[in-house]
Amino acid sequence: MKQIKIFDTTLRDGEQSPGCSMNSKEKLEMAKQLDKLGIDVMEAGFAASSPGDFNSVKEIAEAMKDCTVASLARAVAGDIDKAGEAVKGAVSPRIHTFIATSPIHMKYKLLMEPDAVVEAAVGAVKRAKKFVSDVEFSAEDATRSDTDFLARIIDAVIKAGATTINLPDTVGYAAPDEYYNFLMEVRKKCPALDDVVLSVHCHNDLGLAVANSLAAVKAGAGQMECTINGIGERAGNAALEEIVMALKTRKDIFDADTNITTTEIMRTSKMLTRITGVKVQPNKAIVGENAFAHEAGIHQDGMLKNKATYEIISPESIGITEKNLVLGKHSGRAALKARIEELGYNISDEELNVAFKKFKDIADKKKKVYDSDIEAIVTKETVKIPKVYELFRFVSNSGNTITTTTAVCLKKNGKEIERIGTGDGPIDAAFDAMGKIVGKELNIEDYRLQSITQGGDALGDATVILSDPEFEGRKKPRVQGRGLSTDVIEASLTAYVNAVNKLIYEENQNKPAAAAEQN
Repeated sequence: MKQIKIFDTTLRDGEQSPGCSMNSKEKLEMAKQLDKLGIDVMEAGFAASSPGDFNSVKEIAEAMKDCTVASLARAVAGDIDKAGEAVKGAVSPRIHTFIATSPIHMKYKLLMEPDAVVEAAVGAVKRAKKFVSDVEFSAEDATRSDTDFLARIIDAVIKAGATTINLPDTVGYAAPDEYYNFLMEVRKKCPALDDVVLSVHCHNDLGLAVANSLAAVKAGAGQMECTINGIGERAGNAALEEIVMALKTRKDIFDADTNITTTEIMRTSKMLTRITGVKVQPNKAIVGENAFAHEAGIHQDGMLKNKATYEIISPESIGITEKNLVLGKHSGRAALKARIEELGYNISDEELNVAFKKFKDIADKKKKVYDSDIEAIVTKETVKIPKVYELFRFVSNSGNTITTTTAVCLKKNGKEIERIGTGDGPIDAAFDAMGKIVGKELNIEDYRLQSITQGGDALGDATVILSDPEFEGRKKPRVQGRGLSTDVIEASLTAYVNAVNKLIYEENQNKPAAAAEQN
């Protein structure tokens, strides 16, 4: 059975998706879970894009124990050098360099003749080989490229030292049969491809990313490039969980498997959702809320008699367990730590102290504490951002016949600052007060509120996404803050405060880039 390498680009291509940006601390937390998931290659970022991205790639490269860590780089010397420097501390470093090969990209984007494109590609691979032995070359927009030209450039970069060749469907244009035939044609015209790993990177513009990736497996591809939950540019990338479970479930068709620990899939999906604040659609394959829900009477009857009547994969195989109710207000620190570890999280004593305090606060307000409550606490508390502001107290006065007011008091460096806001409801008024305290007009890009578990005392999970219209750096931060509480106003205020603290942190991180731009 063929072993397919899983190349995860959640932290690079996925992070480019609107609303999915992560700071360096969140990326490292996500990277550790991806490593635990069992991916073969992790594309940690684009080291040359900013000082923050360079530091993030470097930190991840040094922290990963098992997987290969790659940095993306254009086929230019500066990018290659930055990538090489960033990944040099990895156990298994890779530089992933690319250049466009389609006529439309070469003419209008690169403004380069085909001969110059080949020369740049060869030069990039040779330069990358000075830093690492493992070099991947991608022919951007390959599916709209001339196959004779592709064969020429692929042969040249393989001779220069490329060990993996990626032929992406960059704009999600191909259909499965077409993609299969395309790959077979390129392989026929370039026999040297048989001596390296053939990789594919499919986008989902027509909803065919996973189908095209699976067609590529049948065409001899040995590496799939994908993301958790399918996040990514425009309509996203091929979803890792769908590719992996399709290969595992239909071994009779594909005769292929992966090294992925499938019981970590749901945990990884949830972690990404909590870090980015981007919720998975309910009917999403494998990890959607309704993926294992059965409402129709005839379906329920079949499930009661034999689960295989309507379930082709089991919930347990992706990490969904029947165990749910776990702890209460009398549970101690040791019991909480044991359950956190059972759920697959590793936290330090310091992080446990923070999580235990939050757990006790919640347990005092709730009759029952569920696994999902604990996962929310752990995921929220293990990603640390310096706390410039902290929520101290709030009072809201609301009704349908009066003007809603909310008084909010924050602490900044130990000093209490209180303001009163008005608005259309207590949360709108609270945000107005918060803006007055911070002293600037911040854009609320998005606000969402949902329950973590069932029941009237369920935890409210609030998400606030902020941006600063006054920031003048090269990479304008757009940050997401989360808040958890059985009181939805408190959850919303906490989310806003966390977002403000992240925004301050991100703007400080990006100051060198802004200064360099001005110079």
